[in-house]
Amino acid sequence: MSSFPTLASLAADLESGRTTARALVEACLAKIADKDGEGARAFIHVDAEAAIEAAEAMDRLRKANAAPSRFAGIPVSIKDLFDIKGQVTRAGSRALEEDSPPAEADAPVVARLRRAGLVVIGRTNMTEFAYSGIGINPHFGTPKGIWQRGAGHVPGGSSSGAAVSVADGMAHGALGTDTGGSCRIPAAWNGIVGFKPTQRRVPLDGAVPLSSSLDSIGPLARTVACCATMDAVLADEVFAPLQPRPVEGMRLAVPTTLTLDELDDAVSQTFERALQNLARAGASVEHIAVPEFLDIGPMSSKGGFTAAESYAWHRYLITARGDVYDPRVASRILRGEHISAADYIDLIAARKSLIVRANARIAPYDALVLPTTANTPPRIADLKDDAAFTKANLLSLRNCTLINMIDGCAISLPAHRDGEVPVGLMLAGAGGSDRRIFELAGAIEHVIRD
Repeated sequence: MSSFPTLASLAADLESGRTTARALVEACLAKIADKDGEGARAFIHVDAEAAIEAAEAMDRLRKANAAPSRFAGIPVSIKDLFDIKGQVTRAGSRALEEDSPPAEADAPVVARLRRAGLVVIGRTNMTEFAYSGIGINPHFGTPKGIWQRGAGHVPGGSSSGAAVSVADGMAHGALGTDTGGSCRIPAAWNGIVGFKPTQRRVPLDGAVPLSSSLDSIGPLARTVACCATMDAVLADEVFAPLQPRPVEGMRLAVPTTLTLDELDDAVSQTFERALQNLARAGASVEHIAVPEFLDIGPMSSKGGFTAAESYAWHRYLITARGDVYDPRVASRILRGEHISAADYIDLIAARKSLIVRANARIAPYDALVLPTTANTPPRIADLKDDAAFTKANLLSLRNCTLINMIDGCAISLPAHRDGEVPVGLMLAGAGGSDRRIFELAGAIEHVIRD
């Protein structure tokens, strides 16, 4: 379990005077600067001076009983996909460095975090243009995940630096994105919590798109309550303390279609133990077929929404500057060149049908429960071969992508015990069931690790 504080405990410390916002920021900056840590790879840019100034402002406001929220002064990291006023948004790429002007305004989600008084400490590293679940970045380095750090395991992607920043105490929450698991995968592989909201709840403006149909913006943090707090800020909703539901009587469905195929032994064992713990605590756990999931593979056979929509955005940039793209990213984007308008229209119709049918299938249950990823984090060195990389990437994305495709919401919770390889358990529901998923997750996050 993480030894780092939660947003609620930090807020209490700030309110009581046990700490200050400046002290919190300075502690995070020290961790980022630690030469033995991952700060140099987890962050692309550190806003040290601005973060200290913002922290001091929050301390003055709190002293005057005028803090914008009880979380004011807590440092958070921002994925390099988002606009921050006065900075160039690189999206983890060298292709946007030279000719791109600094952003004229914060992305709405960044502005909402600032409005709550949260302190932006820096921009985190990511898979280039968010196009991978692994987290390798050949331009800015790859931060090592928490598992057996000396062996150099991948952090998960695409919000790689976001997860590592939270797991290592370089920030106390992180802003990420999730198109096919980019919040949940790195959360699972770094022993923290990652949330993918219903897409329509959080505005996408001011973020470099990967797939406008599937992109979602969500938080990574240390607990369910921490993610719920950040999610309320991002969605501009009134914050209400999380009220976990009783585990006894929960109706949980384990989809057996695709989601349990090719599981690493550690994933299978950890997931089964978590299910047994839930059943002992009184949850009803039923294994069900979800044949609708079988439609998703054919829909993605040519690259799907992600290839089509990323190519539309990149087609001019990749023509001009394709030589500086990560070849693994460029090749996936270029698949979209061969998707016709008719193919794309068919995709839209097929997904619309999929969402209706999948929602009807899962309606009798409080949530789906499934492994976040089929695999455990591989070593960076073992993915030099493109075939090995592709296999690991597809396995990492498979289960998460199912939920994006049905326009759902989902959360990844740590399911492993101390000393075990990190494994995530995902709770998922239909679009609009975000609050219920948080309430369920808040109840089970400790039960599943007993």
